This record gives sequence, structure tokens and C-alpha cells, in this order.
Amino acid sequence: MGNILQNIKVIRANLSYSQEYMAEKLKIEQVSYGLIENGKRKLKYETLEQIAIIFGMSVIDVITHPDIYGKIEHGNIAKTPRVTLQIDIEENIKADVIKLAFGDRILEIKNK
Repeated sequence: MGNILQNIKVIRANLSYSQEYMAEKLKIEQVSYGLIENGKRKLKYETLEQIAIIFGMSVIDVITHPDIYGKIEHGNIAKTPRVTLQIDIEENIKADVIKLAFGDRILEIKNK
């Protein structure tokens, strides 16, 4: 848990957020937030989720910081670009083409 708490401190500092700001967003007292951040009060998963939202990050990005999927740049989260691929294929070969391109990975297919 110590690494997660250290990550929270570092990310908060990188974003120039004070403990007071975090406590206000979490709707708790600053002293309570400080106790959580310093490991003197248990960090609940729900609180970690709320902290990640305040940071504009996913929970996994907070946990794995600095190895995160989105990077913090000048206090803003730079998201990894998302790519959409659209191809027109005949219905009878659609399943084969999808399996060839994506293997057994789960994907979302949008039909028009």
C-alpha cells in the first residue's frame, strides 16, 4: 500500500493539488485526507477510485505510476490516442477477417 500512497502524493504534487483541495473534492476534512495519504488511515478502494477521478486518471494508472497509460503534462492528462478502423467486407467473410486481424481478443464491432 505504501507505493500507492507515495504515488498519490507524487501525482498530487505534479498536478499542484493541495491536500485541502483533495479533501474538498472528496468531501472530507483535510486532516482525514492527510491521515490517508500518510498511511495512518486505511485507503478504501472507493476512495482510491475517487482520487483517480480527481486526478483524471484510471485506478491502474495511479497504482502503477510512473508507468501509466496516460501521461501527465503540465497538470493535464494526455490520453493515448484511440484509433478507429472501418473496413467494408462481405458478410460471409466478416468473421474470418476479424479473427485474422484481432485473433481471440475482445473487440467492439459497430454496425451502421
